[in-house]
Amino acid sequence: MERAAVFDVDGTLVDTNHLHVVTWWEAFRQAGHRVPTHAIHRAVGLPSTDLVAHLLGEDRDTGQDAALSAAHTALYGQYFDRLPALPGAGDLLRELAGNGWTVVLATSAGGAELGALRRAIGADDAITATASADDVDSGKPSPEPVRHALELAGVPAERAVFVGDTVWDMRAGSRAGVRCVGLLCGGVAGADLRDAGAQTLYDDPAALLADLAGSPLA
Repeated sequence: MERAAVFDVDGTLVDTNHLHVVTWWEAFRQAGHRVPTHAIHRAVGLPSTDLVAHLLGEDRDTGQDAALSAAHTALYGQYFDRLPALPGAGDLLRELAGNGWTVVLATSAGGAELGALRRAIGADDAITATASADDVDSGKPSPEPVRHALELAGVPAERAVFVGDTVWDMRAGSRAGVRCVGLLCGGVAGADLRDAGAQTLYDDPAALLADLAGSPLA
């Protein structure tokens, strides 16, 4: 039977979370908002509009949302040609594909950003499909991105594992009914990931690869 390994990308396979924090901080600063970096870090992983709403509140001037998102995109885009993959990321995906897993990415990134992330990982030969922000109406923590990834893989939830690094990932995977593995390389505390639904924790993709036989991806 087919099995699906679904992966978040930012902070899970590519070391970008703190780049997002800095560039969102600058986008907010340019628009006259003082948002602490620790609050931004905890919101990373949400789609842009949801991240802005989470940090500025529902009573904000929503007319600024598009400009804030565009500013972040422009600032973050300066790093597209040098995004660093996390240790073992590409090797992990290739090992899973070689072991018969269908590898699917589920990410809030889309367009040129997603292309830059895939180039950083360098394992397109192992990736069957991508459920991006362009493909769904609601991002994480909605289960929709994970469910769409399962549809692309043609695999039921009970035959899938979702790997991510934020509480939004763990909540999305849990709501979709899949087993969740949390990685600590995104900077989120292990206790928070467990509370959100992570069944097991690893430091980074390399650590998961090293213990693959003892993990939910065995």
